[in-house]
Amino acid sequence: MKHFPIFLDLDDRRVIVAGGGDAALAKLRLLSKTNALISVYAPTVSPELRKFASKENFEIISRPFAPGDAAPGTLFYAANDDDAENRRVADLARKDGALVNWVDNLDGSDFLTPAIVDRDPVTVAIGSEGAAPVLARAIKADLEAHLPRSLGVLARVGKAFRTAAEILPLGRRRRDFWSDFYFRAGPQSFDNGGEASVEQSLDALLAKHLDRPSDDGHVFFVGAGPGDPELLTLKARN
Repeated sequence: MKHFPIFLDLDDRRVIVAGGGDAALAKLRLLSKTNALISVYAPTVSPELRKFASKENFEIISRPFAPGDAAPGTLFYAANDDDAENRRVADLARKDGALVNWVDNLDGSDFLTPAIVDRDPVTVAIGSEGAAPVLARAIKADLEAHLPRSLGVLARVGKAFRTAAEILPLGRRRRDFWSDFYFRAGPQSFDNGGEASVEQSLDALLAKHLDRPSDDGHVFFVGAGPGDPELLTLKARN
């Protein structure tokens, strides 16, 4: 693994984009989903980018990127439609201490922007280290089709309820409660009445699990040939 996948906290941190065309706009559409402070450097900016930026918390500086502009900065995107200009601004940004992404240039980048499935706060990032972008996009499309839009709402509501759910014993009973919420009760409530219905359903669901008698313990014997646990099937492990 050449590129280590991480999730950066960009709240109130500065991200810089050099470029005013389509490549810059594509990055800005992604960055606009964060709470970063975004600065765009470009002598000329496309009407579409300017219109998009007017609706977001962006700063547009109508001049070429210059030494010192990336300090302080968390991330820097070289997104000009010109290789020579991208090389120039990438070199300057690195001297300022910023991590650089040179759009569509794997060797010139310190980090890559993955394909993203956004179910905020649940986020799935897919990368191929530049080897197969088409494959990464196909995986994203498949996940988009299978992950319900309600997933983000359920995660947010569930996070807010975690303290209340700690009344359940740690272990199986608490896991059963959350499984019931995320895979049955939560989606049903969302379909019936949206986020407000999901929030209202949690107290009743918690009471149901508190009243449920403890299950008797079980022991399962699963054959695995000579006893090597690596020979267990996925179904047996689950």
